[in-house]
Amino acid sequence: MTSTVNHTVGMKFHLTLFSEAQELQLAHGFLFLLIYLLALVGNLLIILLVTLDQCLHTPMYFFRKNLSLLDACLVSVTVPNFIVSYLCHRSTISFPGCVSQVLLVTQFAGTELSVLMAMSYDGYVAICHPLYYDVIMNKGLCVRMVAVSWFLGGIFGVLYSVETFSLSFCGSRKLPQFFCDVPSLLKISCSKSHVTINVTVVMGVTFGLSCVVSIGFSYVYIFKTVTRMPSSQGWSRAFSTCTPHLIVVTTFIVTGATAYFKPVPESPHPVDFLVSVLYSMMPPSLNPVIYSLRNKDVKASLWKILWKLCHKYYGGKQ
Repeated sequence: MTSTVNHTVGMKFHLTLFSEAQELQLAHGFLFLLIYLLALVGNLLIILLVTLDQCLHTPMYFFRKNLSLLDACLVSVTVPNFIVSYLCHRSTISFPGCVSQVLLVTQFAGTELSVLMAMSYDGYVAICHPLYYDVIMNKGLCVRMVAVSWFLGGIFGVLYSVETFSLSFCGSRKLPQFFCDVPSLLKISCSKSHVTINVTVVMGVTFGLSCVVSIGFSYVYIFKTVTRMPSSQGWSRAFSTCTPHLIVVTTFIVTGATAYFKPVPESPHPVDFLVSVLYSMMPPSLNPVIYSLRNKDVKASLWKILWKLCHKYYGGKQ
């Protein structure tokens, strides 16, 4: 039993790289390093601003802060290993590393979908029941919603990773993907039966659809309320609140669904890699720009903090 465990822990999987040419690998590595750093800095900046500025201590920005934290975590699970693989010209990942990627990607993606659903509810209350907003969206409810989101994401992460790696991998261990994901691991598994993981996949799809339907219902009521607003100012406020969230939700769901529901090829085409890259990097990179950095309150907070820093630094020198 001990030798079997040691053999499993010592197992390595081979990832598929975009190109075998070392010059192209270096170019890809530096390009994705730049994108990763921009995504990381953008999301960490949102977390810092919302934490430091008392004016941003509202339910809406509390959820945005958690979204940025999830995006920073999600992009950090797969992309750094991908960058190192290209810069060091290696294409292997250890068994524990592969387990960690499946666990954490599933957890963060599931949690992010739940948080996006909570944000749609926040928008629904703000527009459809503005007089009761402070009563309904109190601090306790917001914390509980985020805590439940993390809990559900963690449950799915554990289920997916445990049931995926309970399968046997006795043949080729070359994944048709640049990181470890469930569809690619199922593709190379030599286990005949996938019943347990299939049940978990059905549970995950059901959970995802329920989140999407809940978000859809929220926006149905939001748009019905908006159409009854007499002033253009009300329309402008509603659309400025809802449009960024809709873009973020659509980007996340479309890229994720395309990446996970398309058939896993025997030999990946560049388009397959592009879909995976978009899913891994596009939402975390664009969300800070779409959702927060273009927001006037966030920009005002940024300028306020920069002004204080400059005044403290240069004022202290005089």
